[in-house]
Amino acid sequence: QCSVSITAACTGNPESSVESLYCDVALSWWCGPEPTGSWRHACKSASHSALGPGTHRCASASVLCWGAGRRHLAQTPQMSTSLPPRVCVARSLVFGRQLDIHSGGADLAFPHHENEIAQCEAFHQCRQWGNYFLHSGHLHVKGKEEKMSKSLKNYITIKDFLKTSPPDVFRLFCMRSSYRSAIDYSDGTMLEAKQLLLAAAAFVEDARAYMKGQLVCGPIRDDVLWERLCHTKDAVKAALADDFDTPTAVDAVMDLVHHGNRQLKAHAKEPGGPRSPAVFGSIVSYIEQFFETVGISLADRQSVSGDSSQATLHSVVEELVRFRLQVRQFALATGAATREARRQQQLDRQPLLEACDALRRDLIAHGISIKDRSSTSTWELLDQRTGDQRPGS
Repeated sequence: QCSVSITAACTGNPESSVESLYCDVALSWWCGPEPTGSWRHACKSASHSALGPGTHRCASASVLCWGAGRRHLAQTPQMSTSLPPRVCVARSLVFGRQLDIHSGGADLAFPHHENEIAQCEAFHQCRQWGNYFLHSGHLHVKGKEEKMSKSLKNYITIKDFLKTSPPDVFRLFCMRSSYRSAIDYSDGTMLEAKQLLLAAAAFVEDARAYMKGQLVCGPIRDDVLWERLCHTKDAVKAALADDFDTPTAVDAVMDLVHHGNRQLKAHAKEPGGPRSPAVFGSIVSYIEQFFETVGISLADRQSVSGDSSQATLHSVVEELVRFRLQVRQFALATGAATREARRQQQLDRQPLLEACDALRRDLIAHGISIKDRSSTSTWELLDQRTGDQRPGS
């Protein structure tokens, strides 16, 4: 339980290189129990080995080019005995003499992270303490220059955000900008992220319906889709390897969704033509894997947990949708009747179709959406906070 105060040290030669500037890690004890064990050993080691050979302490911090400045990690009265100060010595006890990745806000690059580097490289006597520093941009309220901050009282709490949008929408919103860049929060940008997520979820649902034979479309150019899938995998891998370029990766996946939708929307000239479920199975698997990797789930919205009440609800909705489908198919069937007879049948059965449509509208209020396809009907749960399809439910 100690804090580290930094005293500048230099070689005395004003023309010397930056590498000749070192930190003297001196201990300043705070009001609390005497440090014991590894804490005491680490702190003593820090004070004895921080300076390299041939260096000496400066008489005053004023001789340095940047002046006395402020103490970086000194103990402050606000820090109680129950909350030890954040010191590089403590971090070293956990992670050792080297870090793979150190993250933080862009405003911490200097002097905060530069100070950490100076302390830790002096303490460990190494030339590279952190391998990679990831400096993230700030979240701004659109139209304002300052970042979203509690101190400025211009922030939105997570609790309030979740009242209108699911967390997956915010994740995709963040992925649409480079982690290094500042990003504007607004209703418009959140709506764009929500629409992209819904488009991906809707494609997955349609693709599954096609694989089950529930969706009829024209002949599928599976060679084009296989090539597009291969191209997307390469593009996503290259984007993520290029400084975590998530916007490009998301664009590549959504482009794959676009090409898949174009094939599914093609009208069939003749029913019962050849089908290509394998390529759509591979595309769906890849898209779901991509989103799950970044914490976004596009799982089947009809899936339920092991809870018995949920399983009962699933069975009831299945039976209701099946009964409605039978009524709707009867209302649409005309058989081999003459034109005049078909017209009369349509007039007589129109109330049945209207009742089916009314049932579909009524179920939306209860969080259930029914989609009528060519020869069948499917259903899904909705996010009752927004009335949209709920990815991952």
